[in-house]
Order: sequence, then structure tokens, then C-alpha cells
Amino acid sequence: MSKINRPAWLDNAVFYEIYPQSFCDSNGDGIGDFNGIISKLDYIKGIGCNAIWMNPCFESPFGDAGYDVSDYCSAAPRYGTNEDLKRLFEEVHKRGMHILLDLVPGHTSVEHKWFKESMKAEKNEYTDRYVWTDSIWEEPQGMGCIRGISDRDGSCAVNFFSHQPALNYGFYKCDRPWQQSMDSEGARATLEALKDIMRFWLGMGCDGFRVDMAGSLVKHDEDGKGTIKLWQNVREFLDKEFPQAAMVSEWGEPDKSLQGGFHMDFLLHFGPSRYNDLFRCEEPFFSNRGKGDISEFVKKYMENYERSEKKGLICIPSGNHDMDRLARSIHGDNLKIAFAFLMSMPGAPFIYYGDEIGMRYVENLVSVEGGYGRTGSRSPMQWDDSTNAGFSSAPSEKLYIKQDESPDRPTAKAQLEEENSLLNEIKRLIGIRQSHAALQSLGEIEFVYAEKNEYPFAYLRSAGDEKILVIINPADREVSFECKYMPEKKLYSFGGEIAVSGGKINVPSCFAGYYKV
Repeated sequence: MSKINRPAWLDNAVFYEIYPQSFCDSNGDGIGDFNGIISKLDYIKGIGCNAIWMNPCFESPFGDAGYDVSDYCSAAPRYGTNEDLKRLFEEVHKRGMHILLDLVPGHTSVEHKWFKESMKAEKNEYTDRYVWTDSIWEEPQGMGCIRGISDRDGSCAVNFFSHQPALNYGFYKCDRPWQQSMDSEGARATLEALKDIMRFWLGMGCDGFRVDMAGSLVKHDEDGKGTIKLWQNVREFLDKEFPQAAMVSEWGEPDKSLQGGFHMDFLLHFGPSRYNDLFRCEEPFFSNRGKGDISEFVKKYMENYERSEKKGLICIPSGNHDMDRLARSIHGDNLKIAFAFLMSMPGAPFIYYGDEIGMRYVENLVSVEGGYGRTGSRSPMQWDDSTNAGFSSAPSEKLYIKQDESPDRPTAKAQLEEENSLLNEIKRLIGIRQSHAALQSLGEIEFVYAEKNEYPFAYLRSAGDEKILVIINPADREVSFECKYMPEKKLYSFGGEIAVSGGKINVPSCFAGYYKV
């Protein structure tokens, strides 16, 4: 794996994910906006987060919450202007923080001018910008499609929703006459257009991108070889023009994304990562019922860790806009234990807005902007006990998504004032992480105890001469395990104290601890 430029700030980055439409509304229209985000930057920094990932904020008909872009170089007017977005970048930087925009390279909205031109029967510069078959009667195999909506003869592949036509980056293997190679004129033009979008926003002041569906661009792609080659091309361009641009991929296969030139990769809630074993399955490992299994997650993690040359750049999020809220399946003190794990693993941690206060999944909501079952995880942030929990001055029926209306809903204000709140526990955990290189992104990891259907979970983080043993026991029972590393100095504990006897460590119920060894 060749060495790539790596922004130094990623080494101790702790990200906060902002879903802009649900974060803070500054103008009373019921939808969050850039100025609302600016007003809350000190709060984000106060938690200890020094980096932001903001979900798509470009012009869009919002059939998929902004993941259906109609103009890549214009901010969505409901959030503000390009000038407002530029000011957001500047305000982030004033606070010593960094910000990634969400880049959606695989598809656009049907309302994008590229697609409107591509639909025309006469050939033009956008004819091959998307994946089209030659005949209206043939659909692209294994993909959904749009057809019968234009004079052009052919069916256009879609990536997910039927209003998201797939952009053409070529096929790794072509077996139909209409399939274009990666070196075709159309595929090359799409790649150059992608670089132009990146140039535009990096020139405006953003610090890089989180890339949506990064592993899906080249079609019929054997083992990701074509898509890796494509991103290596992008990496070459970035190294030349924007060497400090940070790139984080939604890929789920770190060995491929890092080879492609990304700095970090997300563990996904779908695919082979076993991430759901932790928080979102019938018996999550982090539930106090203590019936979960961490072993398959660890096995898969180590496979990825070894294949990515122990780079330690696998990011584990608390959640995101596509998952159930963490607090839907993990409750009470176990949320604190979950964050003790998240803040002590390699790679940059990502906190989904509201997870730091234990915001709940809002049940039984009608789908908003393509959210469907995900809508309940996208409800407006709960800031305080004022109208609409401080999110907006609009009448409640005008809010973008209905809020949690429970009288005991958590708020940032209340949790800041309560010493033992989840929010203050997370602040403590981030402070400890930032004080110890072994706990940060590049520190190595060795799993010490991760047995099938057993508790606790223990691992050693190390950097240079510093070695820190992390012990996690979400279960509601005391457990013990044999350990070759003996705790010498406590850095952090929650839920009691361990007891060392011989080569064994006895661990209290609902416990998390960090120890120098």
C-alpha cells in the first residue's frame, strides 16, 4: 500500500455528524440551516469534537434527504447561500476545527441538468454521463432503472431510489454493447466532472469529503479493482492540487478504500463488518442483558485491520442518519459504556448529532424526504426546554420532522448541567483520549479477551512506550478473565472498581475502565 499524504489533524480527530435540516433553525422556517450550525459550533467544540461531517447540503429536490443532488456547486437555498456555507467553513477554522462535506459521486437527481441533457435523443456532451442501455426493452442487469420518460431510446440504471440515475464511470468488464469501459470518453468525462466539484469546494475552504457509496462507482467491478483504480486517479489529483484534503469513505472494506487513497473508512451497518452485533441486533453486545457476542465482530475487525496493514483507520460511528438511534436498543448507563468503547478504538470516532445526549428514535413517523424507517433517527436536535426544544421558533407542525414529544426527552442544556450525564461522561472520555496517543486513531490494538458469547471485552491500545488496557463489561453481572497484562494505573473507570487476583481480573457489572499497564 503506497504512502499517501495524510492531514495531521486526522490523527486525533473526533467527528460530529450534522444532519443540517435537523440541527438548528436560525430563521424560523422549521428547517435547520448554516447559520444555525454556526451558532452551535462552540457547543460541538465544548464536547471535545474537533471535526465535523455534514450531510449533503447542495441543491436538491430532496427526494432522498439531499442524496439526490441537482446542482453540486450550489448550496440548497433552504440552508443558505454559498457565501453562508463559506462563512461556516471560516467559523469552523477559527475554532481550530475541520469540516468534511458529504460528496455523492455515484448518482444525481433526475432534476440535474446533466440528466435532462442526457435524456435527449440527439447526442450531446452529457449523452454518456449516465449508464444507459441501447434499448428501452433492455434493463441493466442487477440494477433498477428509469425508462419511458424521454425520447431517448434506452433504460437508465439507478443506484437506489428510482429518481437517482447512476453516473457513468465505466464497467470493469463489459459484456453488452451498451456497456462502456472505464477508458471510454463518457466515463472519463464523468471522472473529470467529479474532480471539478471537489476543486470547487476545496477552493471554497472545506477540508475534504466523506464520500457516499465510494465503492460502487465502477460497474461489474471484480473485487473493486476498477473503483480502486478510479480513486487512485483522484488521489493523484488531490496530492497535486490539494494535498491536505481529507478523504473518508463509505465503503466498508478498508483494505480496498485505503488502497484507493482514502485516509479512513467507515464500518457499515450493512455488509460483512458485524457492526450491528454491537448495538443493533436482537441481543446487542452492549445491552445489559449480557447475551450478546463480540467475537465475530472482533474476527472481522482483525481481518480488515491486518489487510489494511494495521493502519488503524477504521472508523466506528455511534450511528448515523441511516441507522436506528443508538438509544433505541442501548439504554441508561450502557450508553456510557458504549461510548467508552467508541472513544478508545483506533480510527476517528464519529458521534451522530444527539447521540451524545441519548436522543431517542421517534417511533411511528410517516416517511419524510425518503427517510422511511430511518425518519425516526432524523428528528430535530433537542437543545433546551424552550419551544421545540430550542431547535426552531416555527410552529411545531412546520418542523421538518416531528420531534420527540416525551416530557422526559433529553436536552443538551439539562445534560450540561448534570455532572453525571451521558454528555459529560462523553466529554471526559474524549478528554482522556486526547491526552493519550495510545487511545487515538493511529494507536495499535491487540484484542486480549473477546470470547464467543462471553463477557467482558478487553483490548490493549499502544503507541510508543504507552500501553493502555481497556476493559468493557456491559452485562448486568460480575465477570472475570485471565489477562497477561496487569493494570498498574487507572486512567478512567465507570461502574465500580476491578479486583486483581493472581492472573485474573474480576470485573463489576455495567463497567468500563482504562488502565496503564
